[in-house]
Amino acid sequence: MRTPHADEFAALFAQAVHHHLRGRVAEALALYEAAIRLNPDVAAAHCNCGLALQALSRIDDALRSYDRAIALQGDYADAHYNRAVALRQLNRLEDAVQSYDRAIGLNPAHAEAHGNKANALRDLGRPDEALQSLDRAISLKPDFVQAHYNRGNVLQDLKRTREALESYDQALGFRPDLAEAHHNRANALRDLGRCEEAVHGYDRAILLHPGLAEAYYNRGNALQALGLLNQAVESYDGAIERDPAHAAAHNNRASALRKLGRPDAALRSCSRAVALRPGVAELHCNLGNVLQDLKRHAAAVECYDRAIAIEPRYAEAHSNRGNALRVLGRPDEALRSCEIAIILNPLLAEAHNNRGFALQQLKRLDKAVQSYDEAIRLRPGFADAHWNKAICALLAGDFETGWPLYEWRKRKTEPLGAADYPQPAWLGNERLDGRTLLVHAEQGLGDTIQFCRYAALAAERGAKVVLAVQRGLVRLLQGIGPAIEVVDLESGFRDFDYHAALLSLPLLFGTDETNIPARVPYLFAEPDRIRQWREKLGENGFKIGICWQGNPRGEIDIGRSFPVRHFEALAKVPAVRLISLQKYDGDRQLGELPAGVRVENLGDAFDAGPDPFLDTAAVMESLDLIITSDTAVAHLAGALGRPAWVALQYVPDWRWLLGRSDSPWYPTIRLFRQSQRGDWAGVFKEMAQALRTHARFA
Repeated sequence: MRTPHADEFAALFAQAVHHHLRGRVAEALALYEAAIRLNPDVAAAHCNCGLALQALSRIDDALRSYDRAIALQGDYADAHYNRAVALRQLNRLEDAVQSYDRAIGLNPAHAEAHGNKANALRDLGRPDEALQSLDRAISLKPDFVQAHYNRGNVLQDLKRTREALESYDQALGFRPDLAEAHHNRANALRDLGRCEEAVHGYDRAILLHPGLAEAYYNRGNALQALGLLNQAVESYDGAIERDPAHAAAHNNRASALRKLGRPDAALRSCSRAVALRPGVAELHCNLGNVLQDLKRHAAAVECYDRAIAIEPRYAEAHSNRGNALRVLGRPDEALRSCEIAIILNPLLAEAHNNRGFALQQLKRLDKAVQSYDEAIRLRPGFADAHWNKAICALLAGDFETGWPLYEWRKRKTEPLGAADYPQPAWLGNERLDGRTLLVHAEQGLGDTIQFCRYAALAAERGAKVVLAVQRGLVRLLQGIGPAIEVVDLESGFRDFDYHAALLSLPLLFGTDETNIPARVPYLFAEPDRIRQWREKLGENGFKIGICWQGNPRGEIDIGRSFPVRHFEALAKVPAVRLISLQKYDGDRQLGELPAGVRVENLGDAFDAGPDPFLDTAAVMESLDLIITSDTAVAHLAGALGRPAWVALQYVPDWRWLLGRSDSPWYPTIRLFRQSQRGDWAGVFKEMAQALRTHARFA
């Protein structure tokens, strides 16, 4: 029996379907609702109305329409299926699975229900069940592209990457233009270490879907893994252009910029990532890392503190915090942070390494070595830990252990002494008679001045030695030996048989404390320059050249420099003249001297040319004593064989060893050490007493 308005209902319903199929969803919805008003008991009308509401993102209203359809027709499989889709959109995942099961119970061959049930199961963290549903969907519909694609995603979740790759290939076999499948396939290739292939996959995804920010982002990750850092930055830029709020792209862009040595640009990217997602601990930690690169260690600690406040069990943040505190000269706090990191993650090699560094700063060398050993056990190729262990051994005077470990500097995060030459490296055993050996400098000016003496040992073995050093030291080192040619490190000298890094020579010559080549002087000031400065300085008084500040931009300077005001006690010794050998850094302190303390300035022309230390060396020849912090000036005084006192921090650089007042490297140097960390006043009190008992004043 026909219901009233049956024909009108049928016409409205047909028109609604017509509009719906052509994407005119709002018009279709109005017609469905009009038809339902004429006949509210037709389940299909409510179901289609739900589809239209869902398309218009009115999910709650859509769910009510599906519920009404099911109330009218309980065995309506498509209504249960559509209800499940709506429930998943509302994140009611367990309810969605139940509705998919109801649809499948009514229609076991409903491939889409099996496939979409898998999506809900994956969201619930049940990947094995999701995989079973996808396999069932594919068995029902072998060309089900989305099921093959989703199967690849689930297999990726299960770390079954090779199988995932096969599923993506299946999906692309049916639909080669599916950008998302190319993208996720590339992710699988990247996870398999096939990054070059992955980049091609991302390129294909981008070609098909130029607006896919995630493809640019992951392409950047693959390029970064390949070491193509500039290209990686460009790819992250592409992701950010399409999605300015992509915090991970900003963060990883910062990582690439750090590796490129562009910390200021990295800071901007990291700061943007944190602003976008302030609740993510990792982003605060990475910002702290960039601030450490910029030597803003106090600000870095604040970032690590924020990361830890968000995620108290974040071991890496505790470890990095410890490293920053150590650099700030707070080793006790640093040690506590590193030990917390180790409790949270005993397998974190960096935390053991940072703990060793803090212990080393506390002069607990045996414990420091144990920490470095644990870092190395966890990561045998951890170059920084090997290097730090070398420093401990050398500081303790254990050259036999220290020199071989010191070679790990060439493999550090920031390598030292590594060189790329076609000629072989000299390993200490090859005959050098008639051969040319290139010895190339590394590290600081003081290192070059200290270890250039080894060039003479190589010459004694019959080698023609070419000593390549920093440009500013070429002239100073010219007279080091007749068989030694001194050249600029940047000269590109290539005519040699063997090469060796300068600080590898102690190992290659089997140096121990008994055979250190300590004959001084081995450097010489220019006679004319000596004469000029001797006339300018005159003969009156006890002339002490002083230097107090090293290069403050390097981590090595932490704790080793001191304020010039500490010379006050020495200035009060009768007949003493304090003469500044300080250049550049630290000069301003001369305007802050205590009343009655006078330090003579040698004028703007002093070492003002392109060859630093020429004037310093000449002036030293006219001085009675040099007193300096641990800088290149100390090494120059020792190399010239001039009497010098060196003020050392509680745990000094390794070359000064521990617990002794003399130096086996420099016979004319006397060492004054802090008895406790930061106690420069005690060092200078001891110096003042020593000066008063000096032969000239006794």
